[in-house]
Amino acid sequence: MVLDSSGSMGDDDGTGRTRMESARTAVGAVVDALPDGHPTGLRVYGADRPRGCTDTRLVRPVGAVDRAAVKEAVAGVRPRGDTPIGLSLRKAAEDLPAPSGGAVGTRTILLISDGEDNCGGPSPCEVAEQLGRDGVGLRIDTVGFQVEGAAREQLECIAEAGNGRYYDAPDADALARQLQRSAQLSAGGYRLKGDRIDGGAAADEAPTMAPGQYLDSIGPGEKRYYAVGLDAVSTADLAATAVPQPGAAVDGLDALSTRLVGGAGTTCESDTARFLQQEGATPLTSAVSRIRSEDGSRTCDEAGRYLLVVERQSKKDSDTARWPLELVYGVEKPLAGGVTPAQSEPEYGKGGEQAPLPTGDPRDVRGGTGFNDAVQLGRGVWRDRILPSQTLWYKVPAGWGQQVRYDVEFANEPTVEGAAATYSYGGTQLFTPARLPVGSGGEFRSTALYGGRPATLRMGSVPVAWTNRYESAAAVRPVHAGGDFYIAVTLGAKAAEIAENPRIGVVLRVAVLGDELAGPQHGARARAESGDPGNPAGAADSGGGGGAGWTGIATAAGAGAVVVAISGLLLVRSRRRAGTQTTRGSA
Repeated sequence: MVLDSSGSMGDDDGTGRTRMESARTAVGAVVDALPDGHPTGLRVYGADRPRGCTDTRLVRPVGAVDRAAVKEAVAGVRPRGDTPIGLSLRKAAEDLPAPSGGAVGTRTILLISDGEDNCGGPSPCEVAEQLGRDGVGLRIDTVGFQVEGAAREQLECIAEAGNGRYYDAPDADALARQLQRSAQLSAGGYRLKGDRIDGGAAADEAPTMAPGQYLDSIGPGEKRYYAVGLDAVSTADLAATAVPQPGAAVDGLDALSTRLVGGAGTTCESDTARFLQQEGATPLTSAVSRIRSEDGSRTCDEAGRYLLVVERQSKKDSDTARWPLELVYGVEKPLAGGVTPAQSEPEYGKGGEQAPLPTGDPRDVRGGTGFNDAVQLGRGVWRDRILPSQTLWYKVPAGWGQQVRYDVEFANEPTVEGAAATYSYGGTQLFTPARLPVGSGGEFRSTALYGGRPATLRMGSVPVAWTNRYESAAAVRPVHAGGDFYIAVTLGAKAAEIAENPRIGVVLRVAVLGDELAGPQHGARARAESGDPGNPAGAADSGGGGGAGWTGIATAAGAGAVVVAISGLLLVRSRRRAGTQTTRGSA
């Protein structure tokens, strides 16, 4: 945290207290809400002398949060001097320790100010742009306390240039609320996991990947190449998740795309995920599969070396920082000889939009930060709380013949004065065990406007069937293996301008429909009937769900690193196979 201690912070904030007194209270609320041990530091400027543009000081070095010490340090600060914001930002970046051992992590500068820089140099916006561009994982959030005009514009510019968000605080209550949002968003960010890999800048520089999970990074306009060796019979699933800083400036048409290229230069499959909202960056997941055709006659059925090409497309004024990139590569072996698979399941059946879902009192749950620590849910009603710009992650096991069906309900929340005409969005996305995004099939509602009043989203999958891989629909083809299905729930950044509480209530109603079958084969019996003890979905409750483990991905045991991120949920997707305009095909 970088706290403005200039002379104007001694002014009355309209409640009979000084702005500095309200800031002390707000900072205390922030540190009380941080997780134990979360690395935290404090720098102030304008606190040591009446005039001077070098007046910036680190009062608490970054280390495991000591709540009492931070509060004591803030209590000793007296507003006195000038406002050297640019210099303080540069020093704050030096205060933050670099990630160790090649880890990819987020470092956050949270600037609290009631005015603009009055020192003339270095320019705060230029400093923020340089800091945001030079490293992976640095974000600068700004909170404007009772600011307007040029001061607000400068703080907005700093946040945009620094890959962060601007939070407006017109009064002391808003200051405490907005500080908590920024700090908790940073502390509860996406946990990346995987072995480090450096993608090639060209096809002949591509490193070879074995099945597993990897970490790289990607810059604006960049392509990264990776090689995989495929046999002639297995299904290969490859997913790339880009993790920008939540709320960083992006255009709605900025994109992450993946393309699988065969040995002859043939594009086997391509996929493009785009932002479709103007509230700032969210992670994007793009995924492709090499699925052998039923007769094995296509070019991309052949064994050999294939290339995964990951590309980031950005507009001129979009975020210029490099984005962490999480890659997952899994292989599904073919069915054993003589096994006839069950027919595909292209219809929702009883799992459609009107499917009855669990009712009753919700149980409290805390969603994970991403794919790697998604919390497991079973059938039941679950209650959580979400921050603006945040995504919460859950996983629901579903086996052969089962389908996931859920509703997301954003709560009726008290709103701030003047928010009646302001709207944000709520969204959800369902992913298969291989991280393939599941389409809505035209039946479900996966996004909705949110203005503080209740809003409901509905989403689900068709039943899991091995032969779904031969279907073309984006709601069917990915659902071809059982295991943990991932639910991502997000709330847009503009909700910070609407809701009075730091977090907004959200309820999930989750069901896993159908008996789990003993296998993918035609005529397979339900596990309970076959003598396999299993854990059919019908027996699942709020303590956890049943399902078949999906073991197609041999996940590498990489060290986890913290990155703040939310899922890209408002997306427009396009998938093409060679020579056609159909979805999710194989050449």
